[in-house]
Amino acid sequence: MPDPHSGFAELFDSFDTDAFRLETLDDYGRSGNVDAYQAFLAGKPQAADYNAPWLAKLRTHTAAGRRVHRVHVLTRPLSPYLRFELGWGYRKNMTAGEEFFILDVTERANPLEGVPDFWLFDSTTTAVMNYDEDGAFLAADVLPLDWSGEFCRLRDLALAEAVPFESWWAEFGDPAH
Repeated sequence: MPDPHSGFAELFDSFDTDAFRLETLDDYGRSGNVDAYQAFLAGKPQAADYNAPWLAKLRTHTAAGRRVHRVHVLTRPLSPYLRFELGWGYRKNMTAGEEFFILDVTERANPLEGVPDFWLFDSTTTAVMNYDEDGAFLAADVLPLDWSGEFCRLRDLALAEAVPFESWWAEFGDPAH
């Protein structure tokens, strides 16, 4: 069986200036950090080494002046997974320089309806993320370079419509929302 990560993982080491991620799912609970997610659901505290490999990579990128940022399209109330991802993941990753934005479509139309999850590296290389119905990562399709213009447009739209995570979290981060 071919490796679904072939070629994709290297993109995180080879980009020069900018890595952007669009997230559209409410649950990635079977895609990574599964043990941490289960600990969160059980009410356990976040482990001190939570997400350590990604944090080290982020620190390397941000120290070199490379930007890593993402927009998550979501609705309230937050799913249990989103409470985990935003409360544990985003807040922890911010300590290493990753930037987050929220496009909350609870009370408005989704301007990115039907757009898949993707990473866009240096505004030239796009990897569309594929998940099964349970949120398990299947594979990343690295697209031909001539698709980058469309994904740059989608990135720009997402960023224009989103708000910084910190301000959104201050208003809606309480699980009661």
